[in-house]
Amino acid sequence: MKEDIKPATGRLGILIVGVGGAVATTFITGTLAARKGMVKAIGSISQLAKIKMADKKEKLIKDIVPLTDLNDIVFGGWDIFPDNAYEAAKCAEVLKENDLNLVREELESIKPITAAFDHNWAKRLNGTHIKQTASRWDMVEQIRQDIRNFKSANHCERIVVLWAASTEIYIPLSDEHQSLAALEKAMKENKTDVISPSMCYAYAALTEGAPFVMGAPNLCVDTPAMWELAEKTRMPIAGKDFKSGQTLMKTVLAPMFKTRMLGVSGWFSTNILGNRDGEVLDDPDNFKTKEVSKLSVIDNIFEPEKYPDLYGDVYHKVRINYYPPRKDNKEAWDNIDIFGWMGYPMEIKVNFLCRDSILAAPIALDLVLFSDLAMRAGMWGIQTWLSFFCKSPMHDNEHQPVHDLFTQWRMIKETIRSMVGEQSPGYLD
Repeated sequence: MKEDIKPATGRLGILIVGVGGAVATTFITGTLAARKGMVKAIGSISQLAKIKMADKKEKLIKDIVPLTDLNDIVFGGWDIFPDNAYEAAKCAEVLKENDLNLVREELESIKPITAAFDHNWAKRLNGTHIKQTASRWDMVEQIRQDIRNFKSANHCERIVVLWAASTEIYIPLSDEHQSLAALEKAMKENKTDVISPSMCYAYAALTEGAPFVMGAPNLCVDTPAMWELAEKTRMPIAGKDFKSGQTLMKTVLAPMFKTRMLGVSGWFSTNILGNRDGEVLDDPDNFKTKEVSKLSVIDNIFEPEKYPDLYGDVYHKVRINYYPPRKDNKEAWDNIDIFGWMGYPMEIKVNFLCRDSILAAPIALDLVLFSDLAMRAGMWGIQTWLSFFCKSPMHDNEHQPVHDLFTQWRMIKETIRSMVGEQSPGYLD
């Protein structure tokens, strides 16, 4: 092990924004059950994946680099509703009650902190457990105090803050997001139309020495102002938007079409979803944020400017439909119109009946553990090597995001190897 990676000593506090939501409670329940040996952490790269090292032996990632042990994790967070994690998980109806009862006492002990919330950023939600704040700067100061209080009360050595709350309304990058000074000025002047609650959480986390992970497509840490803050505080930032269902499929199928030089004329994607996220995304302003995230994937993979005959005129449409009876069991439909030799058309239909939070929970665990590892390894700023987990991988103005799932996986392996002083192999693995 390289000496410049600090060991994962002490307790790691995971503070989740939206701790009572479906994703968060599923993530917490599974982690608590896994550390008791009651379930396997299926879907988690950090817990189950192996990498071939220089000695030709395959080793678990957690045996290569010093990840925090699941037994050393403490959960907490904020929510706009007061229910403890057990009550909230029952309400979310993702997991069966007998699975929740495996760790019932621990779930009941996780009580949310009042949330920093602005109804204008998620109009379909009416929070009852929210902070009273005089300004966005006051919002930041209260969140910072929450982090300090939790860290002290739970004897945590380190904290990671994870956004697992709903998608905020879409806003474009503005002058207030271009520098740290401009961001702080806007917070103090309470410019609520350009400073979102998620930006306040991110600012508070980074300032308190905690990595921040954005699990939704919100404009938040993907701004020059936040890159400057991450540089100043030497904290990792990761995101954005958990790559769990339909987009995961796109990052597998699109590279296949491109590798085979098969053309694509159209890609229609629609979803039905009934949980809180689906309700929020039923608002056009919030859906716009998600749409931008989901639409960016295939253009990046196809590179239409290089291959205009194959991908220069792809009609790409994405829809999300709120359908309450389906609850967390999202159904994703894709119709892909492709063409091959001599231009002859073909069609591919994908019907993915997935469980949204079941797919997102291990992503949340991996992003948190790897962000904590990055902090201890002295890797601050945008964690591009964590693009594997995100629909809209973060990148600065000088680089393009990588969307190809297999290229992203290679980035993780190369980063893990380099952390322990090994060179990547000369072959693709």
